[in-house]
Amino acid sequence: MIWARLKGYFETSLAGLTQPTRSDWIFSLRTVSAGLIALLVAYALKLDHPQWAMMTVFIVAQPVAGMVLAKGFYRLLGTLAGGMAAIGITTIFGTGPWVLVTVLAVWIGICTFVSSLLRNPEAYGAALAGYTAMIIGLPAFGQPHLVVDLAVARCAEIVLGIVCAGLTSRLILPKLASDAIISRLKRCILDLATYAGGAFSGGDPATLSGLHRKLVADTQTLGEMRAYARLEAPSFAPRAHPVRRTIGQLLSALSAARALHSHAAPKNAALIPVRSELQALVSELAAKPGALDDTAPWVARLDAISVKARQMPDASAAQGDDRVGTITRLTIAADFAEALRQVLRGLDALRAPVTRPARGNRQPALVVHRDYAGASRNAVRAALATLLVAAFWLTTKWSEAAGTVILVAVVSSLFAARPDPVQVAWGFFKGTLLALPFAFLVGQVALPALPGFGWFMLFVVPILVPTALAMANPRYVGVATAFAINFLAFLSPHQAMTYDPRPFFAGSASILVGILLAIGVFILVLPADPWLAANRIVRAMREDLARLCLHDRVPRRSAFESLAYDRVNQLMPLVQNAGRKGDAVLGGSVAAVTVGLEILRLRDAAQGHAIPSETALSIANFLRGLARELLFRAPGDPQTSTIAVARHYAASIAQRNGTSEMLQVAASLRIIAAAIEDFPDFFARERS
Repeated sequence: MIWARLKGYFETSLAGLTQPTRSDWIFSLRTVSAGLIALLVAYALKLDHPQWAMMTVFIVAQPVAGMVLAKGFYRLLGTLAGGMAAIGITTIFGTGPWVLVTVLAVWIGICTFVSSLLRNPEAYGAALAGYTAMIIGLPAFGQPHLVVDLAVARCAEIVLGIVCAGLTSRLILPKLASDAIISRLKRCILDLATYAGGAFSGGDPATLSGLHRKLVADTQTLGEMRAYARLEAPSFAPRAHPVRRTIGQLLSALSAARALHSHAAPKNAALIPVRSELQALVSELAAKPGALDDTAPWVARLDAISVKARQMPDASAAQGDDRVGTITRLTIAADFAEALRQVLRGLDALRAPVTRPARGNRQPALVVHRDYAGASRNAVRAALATLLVAAFWLTTKWSEAAGTVILVAVVSSLFAARPDPVQVAWGFFKGTLLALPFAFLVGQVALPALPGFGWFMLFVVPILVPTALAMANPRYVGVATAFAINFLAFLSPHQAMTYDPRPFFAGSASILVGILLAIGVFILVLPADPWLAANRIVRAMREDLARLCLHDRVPRRSAFESLAYDRVNQLMPLVQNAGRKGDAVLGGSVAAVTVGLEILRLRDAAQGHAIPSETALSIANFLRGLARELLFRAPGDPQTSTIAVARHYAASIAQRNGTSEMLQVAASLRIIAAAIEDFPDFFARERS
């Protein structure tokens, strides 16, 4: 029965892996080669656990060189920190078993807490520091004099694997993160052009919704790749700033296109030319091969459209129409053109970086969101799960339970901060279970009968090459990575392999039980709810907007954008697979950025001398009312007068004074009102 299931699973998996690309094959062969080199060197150095060197290669393996270097670097830091912690804890508390496991569990909780507050790859290093102390400390239980040797050996094995993986990924047909960022950014620009073309022409809502989700997910990936590229090469550091700003401009353009689609204007002489030019430009950009090879013509056209959109139409040209509504839509169209222009300039900055002049003192940005409540829950859960299983081990004296303790610590800390830790851990379990029969056949049957490194390669390479191909496929990366590292862990390759099934099955059972216990902990002990974390981020975004309304000191636009897009990036993985509800939250978060920028426009206008004092007072009153709405209105509560006030102020301002400054104030008020109307629940405080 199990073989039938294994066969069916692999057939399904292989169906999804048809036609791997040249890049996938390079990654697969490079990873397997690096692993074999690491194992050979470990044999030559006579390391106690040579399989860890080869396992490390597969643990840090990534298709992009920068990702390998980043993961390897923080794995090294985490291993060193965990090794030093193991030495200190074992030296001080090694004489008391219960105290020892308690302190180790507390250490794992602390590291899990820190990991939950950080981002990849830093978060990985923090989690690793926690369970590395357990991996080193438990084998030294009862013999603390061995802990230094165990820590040194562990670090040596890890360093060897990292060096082999890093050198091969950087020297053998490398796929660089900087190149990957440029390629993905170009694809995002073309997808944005396709989305905007459909939005401006009334395209299919389902298609537009799918493109919207894809663009949001791709911008998140761009943000992650930015950190990897900075570690890949110091020369990329000056380009990291353009990447960050370009990601924000992508989302701004997406938000503006959505707003123009949602608030299609009645036909009027002022809006039709701008909208038609934008539609023609994005349609041509999406359809023209090699359109992004030279961005200069597109930038020039977008600049001209932006200038035209920001010209205030004559009153006679808008007679019979809502003039403020027309100006509002023209403002959004100009914002789209400007954002897309900045995205194209960001692409040029990545392809031909220039030295950035030193920037002067900047006003401090608002504090970056840290989910302390979620981090605390993850820490308590990891520490408690580790301590309970360790208590079972000490009580029963079952030697193999030490492996269970380690796996519970690993899984409960490593996957704690994932949006759905149960699903991730279950994928890890499936990969581990699939590895068991292959490891038994190779390690317990084939290699004892046919020893030697040549036979080892003959049996292992045909298994690991398809596995590495699966690791290059985002759909199977979790299961495939678990298969690779646990296949090597079960196999435990040494120069002299012997047939000894009892410890093989005992150790394998302890690992599988440890993973299942960790999954049970995720389900039963302080279970994670992605929506609670998402609501905390949404609440922080509303508080940011309220702070913009009320705080005496007005931050720079770039400071607010940096903070706001950081929050959007944190929100994406929590809700992007939650259907319409998730789409509404993501749409609201991007609209919140637009609202924040319009608040800044209003604050700047109120502090200027181009508008009358009574208008400045009206703006201040409106912003105070908006802050109250953001902080106190709950979903389902009746709308306050904020939207009505915004529309009333906009109309009265336009009637009293037709200068461009006053009309721009009116447009900002209308844009804020429209955003709150589009996403009313996002801009309301959730009920406690």
